[in-house]
Amino acid sequence: MNDLPDKEHQKVTEKVTSEPLAEALSERYLNYALSTIMHRALPDARDGLKPVHRRILYAMRGLKLDSSGTFRKCAKIVGEVMGNYHPHGDKAIYDALARLAQDFSLRYPLVDGQGNFGNIDGDNPAAQRYTEARLTKISELMLDGLAEDSVDFRDNYDGSEEEPVVLPSGFPQLLANGSSGIAVGMATNIPPHNLNELCDALILLIKRPTSSVEDLVGIIPGPDFPTGGVIIDDLSARIESYQTGRGSFRIRAHYEIEKLPRGAWQIVVDEIPFQVQKAKLVEKIAELINEKKVLGLIDIRDESDESIRLILEPRSKTIDVTVLMESLFKNSDLETRFSLNMNVLVDGLTPKVCSLKDALLAFLNHRKRILLRRSKFRLINIDLRLETLEGYLVAFVNLDRVIEIIRYDDEPKSQLISEFELNEKQADAILNLRLKSLRKLEEMVLINERDNLLIERSKLEDLLEADKLQWKEVIKQLEDLKTLFGESEKLIQRRTRFGSLPNIDGLNMESAIEKEPITVVYSAMGWIRAMRGHIDLGSKLKFRDGDKENIMFHAYSTDKILAIGSNGRCYTLLADGLPGGRGLGEPIRIMIELPKGYEIVSLVLSRINKKLLIASDVGNGFIVAHEELLAQTRNGKQVLNLKPNQRLSVCTSVDGDYVASLGDNGKLLVFPVSDLPEMSRGKGVRFQKFKIGGLSDAKVFDSSVGLTWKMAGEKWRTETNILDWQGARATAGRNPPYGFPKTKKF
Repeated sequence: MNDLPDKEHQKVTEKVTSEPLAEALSERYLNYALSTIMHRALPDARDGLKPVHRRILYAMRGLKLDSSGTFRKCAKIVGEVMGNYHPHGDKAIYDALARLAQDFSLRYPLVDGQGNFGNIDGDNPAAQRYTEARLTKISELMLDGLAEDSVDFRDNYDGSEEEPVVLPSGFPQLLANGSSGIAVGMATNIPPHNLNELCDALILLIKRPTSSVEDLVGIIPGPDFPTGGVIIDDLSARIESYQTGRGSFRIRAHYEIEKLPRGAWQIVVDEIPFQVQKAKLVEKIAELINEKKVLGLIDIRDESDESIRLILEPRSKTIDVTVLMESLFKNSDLETRFSLNMNVLVDGLTPKVCSLKDALLAFLNHRKRILLRRSKFRLINIDLRLETLEGYLVAFVNLDRVIEIIRYDDEPKSQLISEFELNEKQADAILNLRLKSLRKLEEMVLINERDNLLIERSKLEDLLEADKLQWKEVIKQLEDLKTLFGESEKLIQRRTRFGSLPNIDGLNMESAIEKEPITVVYSAMGWIRAMRGHIDLGSKLKFRDGDKENIMFHAYSTDKILAIGSNGRCYTLLADGLPGGRGLGEPIRIMIELPKGYEIVSLVLSRINKKLLIASDVGNGFIVAHEELLAQTRNGKQVLNLKPNQRLSVCTSVDGDYVASLGDNGKLLVFPVSDLPEMSRGKGVRFQKFKIGGLSDAKVFDSSVGLTWKMAGEKWRTETNILDWQGARATAGRNPPYGFPKTKKF
């Protein structure tokens, strides 16, 4: 800048302003936030539309795309909207236009589309050059009254056109079709509702303004989604959500049981939750079946055409349907939550989270204002027409003289005004009168029109003065709206049902699996399999070269297996999901996320009210209940906290009243189980004091039976006199009995 000539430097300096960075950022971000809130994300409480939707409908009206007219290319509509009203990307405009035509997105579509506008599978609409559109009857109701000074207009973005600030909205769009959007620091999410119920609730609110939200929910029990489904929230929860304007609705797919020959059956899903893509739902359920995470389901088929029909095939006809479906609801989008956040722009300016009653009142007050403005506009036009009619009637009474003046006078207009006491407008109307209108019959028509206009004028004056008559007219409009769409069951009949959660307290959630005996085999190299039936645990089985038996026990297909890792984490395996015993199994690492360098220390059947003793190789540990070890993910659940280079080395069942602790130094210590804490996670307490090394093994035993260990070969020895090795926890211990194995393992 210093290299510039003095005059140029002065010009640049004059354009530079100094402003603190924090203030500059705050002001600019606030402007951006307000623009996003008011002009993009939040709908107007009066007509329920965002600016882009309002501009699309107004532009289509300008193109004369009435519901009974012809279709026009969407590219033409998008160009009209973008060029005249909405200076944003054509993709954003077309996406908004396409959504207005989707009967699976909107309960009452505002655009009648011709062509591919997408589907419930999640496929995108065709390009705008291929699709065509026109308005629906509902959109015409939204626009009805624009030519009657019912709303204010403002300049468009470049001042070349005018656009309505809000639409007259003869249709309760906000609640009928809902809305969703994300602004800066706030969002909105409003579900669709049933038009018939909305009209009844609006009429109730007019007749009884003191009606509570609870009264209104008696008429509008909940959302009415275009894809149907079942809402399972109880009435009190729905009332609370509508009172506060915030909450959520749990939606489940609707299904029926279809009988098949020989006592077999299948589940048919004919309605899915709102905003769930059917193709992704089918893909997810198929994935759950392949991974054996859904209990008792063997296949899913999509037999949908125009209506939804998903076939769920159970593994066996003896499986409990409720248990199977509860498992599916838990693991897939057959059950979803729709969050309620009724955040709207009140009077188009102020963001506010409204209750159900507030939202209904906003629409009613808007309709009343529209009624008053249209009535005043009509009254002005009636007065202008009456003025013209009075001039015509004067001309008919003095027809011969009027004709004479027009034929022979040099200035007939001035003569008419002075002779018959007419104003300039009346004189112009007489001069423009056609000769064929000078019939006697035409005079009678004018008299009847004048009388009718006088009657209408009197009614409008009464309407403008009486609040009661105004609300009566709004009620009539709502009743006409119900009548207009009442003949169409597709539009008026409720689609979303209401249900309740089944009582599953007495159900065995594993009953969806056939309970079959299996033998779990886990090899030294980490391969696991499930042999059918309870085979002899001493049987010689086939393993891979270099591999051998490690852990082997009996179980059932309904069991859950706890896999305790040397990294201190516990993993949960479903017995039904284990690879079959015809092969040599699969690595356990493909079923769980076990880090490299760690191994499985023990496999234990999960049992209620059972406990395990776990300890690290440095001799710290505690007792933990089986229920605390169950994990929901492949990553497992951290149980024993370890420092670097430490391992979980001991895992044994708590079946007794004493603990025998054996160190790497060969010392044995016996102490009561009650000296160990019961925890769900932690480091634990010290078992034994070691001068060198750490913990080699530990065992819980019954003091009345004695301590048992395996000697060389297949012999076992039991020591009943344990007083010589009994001591306080965390003391050093003594040498074990004569003949104790040199492996230092029990």
